[in-house]
Amino acid sequence: MISLGDNLRIAAGAIRAHKLRAVLTVVGLTMGVATLIAVMTLIQGANLYVERKVANLGTNVFRVSRLPFAVTDFTALVKAQRNKYITPEDLSAVQAACVHCAQAGASLSTTVTLRYKDRQLDDVTLYGYTPNMAVIDTRTVQSGRYFTDLEDTHDAAVCLIGENVVREFFPDLDPIGKVVRAGNQEYTVIGSFERIGSVLGQEQDNFLIIPLHTYLRGQGARASLTLQVQATGGESLFQQAQDETRALLRARRHITGAREEDFFVGTADAYIALWQSISSAFFSVFVMVSSISAVVGGIVIMNVMLVSVTERTKEIGVRRAVGATESDILRQFLVESMLQCLIGGVTGVAIGFACALALRSLTSFPAAVQTWVAILGVTLSSTIGLFFGIYPAVKAARLDPVAALRME
Repeated sequence: MISLGDNLRIAAGAIRAHKLRAVLTVVGLTMGVATLIAVMTLIQGANLYVERKVANLGTNVFRVSRLPFAVTDFTALVKAQRNKYITPEDLSAVQAACVHCAQAGASLSTTVTLRYKDRQLDDVTLYGYTPNMAVIDTRTVQSGRYFTDLEDTHDAAVCLIGENVVREFFPDLDPIGKVVRAGNQEYTVIGSFERIGSVLGQEQDNFLIIPLHTYLRGQGARASLTLQVQATGGESLFQQAQDETRALLRARRHITGAREEDFFVGTADAYIALWQSISSAFFSVFVMVSSISAVVGGIVIMNVMLVSVTERTKEIGVRRAVGATESDILRQFLVESMLQCLIGGVTGVAIGFACALALRSLTSFPAAVQTWVAILGVTLSSTIGLFFGIYPAVKAARLDPVAALRME
């Protein structure tokens, strides 16, 4: 019986003898594996990024809003436009009556143009926050301080700004005490936040935060609040806090029995589940596309191996004449097929990772390089080599040695 080492040397020699043909043979498989690896790397990176940043509401925090937080059905969004506004009175009711709510804050937001002297920054998010959002929110104050309850009550024109605003307006200055203009209102900077970074290409540090009452005075009181509620303890208390908040709002809105609620509750788990359902759909499509390419590559390898069997018929006859068995010939051609597929698979894994990392370096899109993804790519290519190499190998092994020796 021919050893595995001898089979590998024979296969490597056959590939070296037809280098161009071998390269063209594995290109299709390489591209299929590279596409699969790149997509999986980017999807995994996006999932980790969403878990860490997009759905990072804070410890045991949920949101309550008049409109759905993540829209998958446009009809539901249109219907939600008729929902009652969430008011400061609703916030006060939750703060007073929710036993398992450690903190209940509220927020509003809009987009403004921000100016400082002769500089201008467009598409800046202006937030109106209650003072206790300092505890609920996950942003960290880097310099200065948060505004107080007294400043919120008296509509103080103060603000905290994101790192991008600091970078654009005050690259070499201390922003504390400076006055910026948002729309027609001026605000004194009392603090700035640590850098958050970008999420899926969207800058997250382009904002300023002002007291909620100041926001209502400047932007108009006709707006629906988004409640931000922090539970007092673990998972069971977290669910109880949600149930209590739902019951309070249903009672205030006279929603009884099976009537549909006119508000929405959002949690980190819900956001992550929605994102994973969306990403899995994209992933499935890309997997099908890359799998087609990989299968086509496998078919090409099978065709080339069949041509190789025809070309090497006399060689097969000689090997059989000197004692090689059908199993030896079968293993020889299977090893040759799998070796080509392994070369294509390893090359595809390297190209896929390189493309994903290049995209991460050149853009803000995340990518997570994981070992199991590389193992999957190599396993896939080996499986393709084994599957599409069986028929040519069986055909070679079943050749009549006498007829094979007569071939010119």
